[in-house]
Amino acid sequence: MDTSVTEFRKPKQERSRRTFDALLDAAGALLGEVGIERISSNLICERAGLTPPAFYRYFDDKYGVLAALAERLMDRQNVVLEAWVERWKTATAEEIAAQTIDLLRDTALVGDAEPGTLWVLRALRAVPRLASIRLESHRIVTERLTDLHAPLQPHVPRHIIARRVRMSVEFGYSIDEMIRETDYDRDQIFEDAQPVFEAMARYPDYVSENLGT
Repeated sequence: MDTSVTEFRKPKQERSRRTFDALLDAAGALLGEVGIERISSNLICERAGLTPPAFYRYFDDKYGVLAALAERLMDRQNVVLEAWVERWKTATAEEIAAQTIDLLRDTALVGDAEPGTLWVLRALRAVPRLASIRLESHRIVTERLTDLHAPLQPHVPRHIIARRVRMSVEFGYSIDEMIRETDYDRDQIFEDAQPVFEAMARYPDYVSENLGT
């Protein structure tokens, strides 16, 4: 099984960027109609109104398109993350924990605006060649949120904070998938998830067991 990183070639000019994005938008729309297995370069070109040479200028195969879709989604979600971190960088630990669910809401809105988001998320878990994109994204989010939390918990080693933040990140991505593939009320899901994020931001067991307090 091929587990190598799937690559694609990013355009450098504005006209090329429009072609590149048109192919991605077409692929995202098609994913919701035909799924990962049936999507093909020919179908993508037909939907985008472009020729196969235009496709192969940027992608070697459909997995390259999936990788580009995933990277575009993650990049746009990271913009939301950075804005949220900047907004709450001077907040207390309790305030940050309480507002984490709003970060999840805003991240979900990014996914709403991207074509084929649910299928991209599924592909990141199902296709070995795309796993590194998912793992790197989760690592970046974990690092940024750990940077935010660590100064507020000086009595807790950074690796403990990072571990709990990573668990929160995994939980958050699971929620993002859940709101897209079930009929449960989105706001209710977020409300149910809120106490979990708040609990992850507390460290009473570590303090009592390791510092004797």
